[in-house]
Amino acid sequence: MPKKPLCLNHSKWSLILQLMLIWFANTPASAEETSRRADELRHEVGPLLSENCLGCHSGDEPDGGLALDIFTEPLDFVKQQKVWRKAIQKIRIQAMPPPEGKALDANSRLRLVDWLSSVMDEFECGQEPTPGRVTMRRLNANEYKNTIYELLGIRFAAAANFPADDVGYGFDNIGDVLTLPPILMEKYVLAAEEISRLAIQTPSPGSRFEIGLSGSELRYDQENNRKGQRELIITSSEPPASLDLDIPRAGVYEITIQASGDQAGDEPPIMQLNLDSKPTLRWPVPNEPSTPMELSGKLRMRSGRHRIEIRFVNDFYQPREGQTALDRNLIIHHVLLAGEAEKPKPLRLDQTSASHRRIFFVQPTSKAELPTATRQIIQRLGSRVFRRPLLDEELDSLCELAETIQQDEGSFEESIQIVLQAMLISPKFLFRPEPLPSSGLGQNYRTLDNFELASRLSYFLWSSMPDEELFTLAWQKKLNDQAVLDQQIMRMLRDRRSNEFVKNFASQWLTLRRISGLNPDPTLFPAWDPQLAQLVQLETLNFFAGIMRRDLNILRLLDADFTYLNEPLSNFYGIGGVKGEGFREVSLAGTGRAGLLTQASILAVTSNPTRTSPVKRGKWILENLLATPPPPAPPGVPELRDRGPLLGTLKQQMEQHRSDPACANCHQLMDPLGFALENFDAIGRYRDSDRGQPIESQGVLPDGTVVESASELQAALVSMHSEEFVRCVTEKLLTYALGRGLEYYDRCAVETILSEARAQDFRFSSVIQAIVRSDPFCKTLAD
Repeated sequence: MPKKPLCLNHSKWSLILQLMLIWFANTPASAEETSRRADELRHEVGPLLSENCLGCHSGDEPDGGLALDIFTEPLDFVKQQKVWRKAIQKIRIQAMPPPEGKALDANSRLRLVDWLSSVMDEFECGQEPTPGRVTMRRLNANEYKNTIYELLGIRFAAAANFPADDVGYGFDNIGDVLTLPPILMEKYVLAAEEISRLAIQTPSPGSRFEIGLSGSELRYDQENNRKGQRELIITSSEPPASLDLDIPRAGVYEITIQASGDQAGDEPPIMQLNLDSKPTLRWPVPNEPSTPMELSGKLRMRSGRHRIEIRFVNDFYQPREGQTALDRNLIIHHVLLAGEAEKPKPLRLDQTSASHRRIFFVQPTSKAELPTATRQIIQRLGSRVFRRPLLDEELDSLCELAETIQQDEGSFEESIQIVLQAMLISPKFLFRPEPLPSSGLGQNYRTLDNFELASRLSYFLWSSMPDEELFTLAWQKKLNDQAVLDQQIMRMLRDRRSNEFVKNFASQWLTLRRISGLNPDPTLFPAWDPQLAQLVQLETLNFFAGIMRRDLNILRLLDADFTYLNEPLSNFYGIGGVKGEGFREVSLAGTGRAGLLTQASILAVTSNPTRTSPVKRGKWILENLLATPPPPAPPGVPELRDRGPLLGTLKQQMEQHRSDPACANCHQLMDPLGFALENFDAIGRYRDSDRGQPIESQGVLPDGTVVESASELQAALVSMHSEEFVRCVTEKLLTYALGRGLEYYDRCAVETILSEARAQDFRFSSVIQAIVRSDPFCKTLAD
């Protein structure tokens, strides 16, 4: 492919310059500032862009798909800030201009990055805060599980019962992808029934009422449809089969009908049950007469006389000349109705579960006290379920539901059980709504109220609902006090529930969830097994938690000289002195290991089944530590194969691959990063050779720095790319905290977070506190 010229024609550059000048004139800056920026652009920055960038990144086919000349009107420059931010990042890490272009000296590089960044910030950060719109987030499976436990003390295996959550921007708590398909709603209904039964015990049943009839014993006006002594064939929509009975007491009864059908037409027979002429239950009956099926449902009936009708609602008959007619019929084999014949025995509170006693904090001593006790319990329980005070209309509606159950002779406990079930399938529980204010504020955003803030905070750091302390502070409206909020963040990070933050954020950011699907070649790597796969993940999670709980500078994630091991994992690494199955802090001094990059979890997840992959390792560093993902490989470029004869060392093979001009630019970024880790094999063990070939770990970073080992790479990242790393971690944390991808208008918030955290030496808690103080976190759009 011919190389593009490293300059633009004069007319095109002039157009870009004019449009950028118009844009400056519309930014919230003084006339003097605008003039200064325009002069800098014309005489200093513009020539740098023209000479070093626009020659390749312009036109219809810009290199890497990155065009820096997309202008048709001044506003386009603002709209394309994401593109320019990407360009800034590439220039900052010295990935651009490419080596074959004219070298950009350090002063020019710094000037270009500073100028572009500052003019972006001048436009963005001089405006009214734009917190961004967060799609109303459904609780993901993990949040649902934790919320149920915090709410009721019940351990519910949500992941085993619900479909897997989708992932967006690397995380499974992103509102835009957390949809609610019908199958999941069905699972929520079943879960609510199970959880409410476990949380609330109801009085022991009294004696049973039960009546069973064969199909032929049902009342039916067409006697010739009785088949033998047991079955009843219903051949038309009229008349229905029926059963008259006396119910001894009001309550819920279960009816079970054993049925089958003569199948014909394009659908099975449909059976409908009417209770006192009112359609109540409906089932398809797809099975043949030789294999009847049982169909069940619940009927709430008052004491006294009732009629149950069984109807065949979709009769079908089609005669065929010379053949047997197509004839759909419904066949009833047996009917069973069962329930309680007498009032249940009273429930003894001392025999109930802790969750039950927590819900029933008041007990009515008479029937007259029942409405008051019901309302008090629902008000307290509902405020916890919905994670905010109940509205009057919500409380009234839930109390009416409970009273209906009680009037049908359901027990006090049963009425609250059904109310809980109803709340657990409400969108106000399943989602995290942040209602719009009732009146306009004259702004396009509003500050979250105390309860909304408590929920954002608890789901960020605990993946669960607020606890009693957060709720109390929200009721007292104290969470808007910055000192109180900072104190709560420190408390929450120290709390055991922050393990959920470690498990969910760190495992997704660092791609640890891929480890369970790894399959290293068992012949080459017999030490790898499911137990080791679990242990290497636990090492990284414990390490991340250690940095967090010790409140260290987040750069220590890159170069900390300690980790957390147990005896089996220390033996795998060849590190002595660790005994037992429990993980504990272990010094890495003198081992050649430090920080994340030399942990087996990271090394394994960035390898192929039969060998290491410098490309995958370099790409992983760019994406997850420097927030600079390389563009996709050009189409038609073959990959290095895992099998077949090897020609020279892996590095030599990669150099052959890199000789393709279409591959060179990206590989010059990725490969040196990955080769620095070549002394560690595909499952993270240290080595000096690979299949008889000496390890070649030397590489030259785009800025000219020579690195020959993992420790030298870590030192280079900390000393020269610390800003990119802390920015990357901050952006990942903010994405996770907000449940949405970051947009160009979040850039000022990121810069503010970095500035505040920098003042506190990037301690872990300082980053979290700055995120919680940021406009995107504590504000929301008002319309």
